[in-house]
Amino acid sequence: MMRLGFGNCLFDRDRRELTRAGAVVHAGPKTLRLLEVLLDARPRALTKDEIHKAIWPGTFVSDATLTSLVAELRAAIGDDARAPALVRTIHGFGYVFCGDVAPASRPASDVHALIGWHRIMLGEREIVLPSGEHILGRSKEATVFVDDVGVSRQHARITVDGRGATLEDLGSKNGTMLNGHAIDAPTLLDDGAVIVLGATALKFRVFKAVGSTETLAWRQKGQAEAGD
Repeated sequence: MMRLGFGNCLFDRDRRELTRAGAVVHAGPKTLRLLEVLLDARPRALTKDEIHKAIWPGTFVSDATLTSLVAELRAAIGDDARAPALVRTIHGFGYVFCGDVAPASRPASDVHALIGWHRIMLGEREIVLPSGEHILGRSKEATVFVDDVGVSRQHARITVDGRGATLEDLGSKNGTMLNGHAIDAPTLLDDGAVIVLGATALKFRVFKAVGSTETLAWRQKGQAEAGD
């Protein structure tokens, strides 16, 4: 199931989005991955080693790094380590997702909104950009997390409003490129625009609310182009 509800949270796998009490939680990709791993394993508890292999495959990280990531997840979903209702620590072993989980269908109005939103294509990731401001960079709070040493923590910002979407560099060390040119002021984004941060290219797409068959074809076309 792509959407799972627990506590006052909703995790949408397809959109890689976590909401709590109806508000989007800007959790980092590894935080969401930890949530996904624990949800998939429930009700079974996972050892620390299993979690390490799932989140940092082929890389050595300390137990302190995992402990810190678990703390970030608990903060994101509103859980308390002293009286856990969702993620419980099994001392000397690992962690288990102990909360009640229920599948959640996507409301028709939400489907319409998803079709009409702006998006960033980053590799195999497709990141929805609803109305508001969205940070692009290496910060864990960034809407679009870019794991690239040439990218600043808060590198650039995309603002989506009734007029469309604009891109703005946030004084990054290496600058922000749009369609092959560096930008020095907020610039309107067109469908298909290519944004380069450091050595990472992102594609900006706009998907309008049209008939279901046409929308699906447009979405598949956009995903294919993003891999070019």
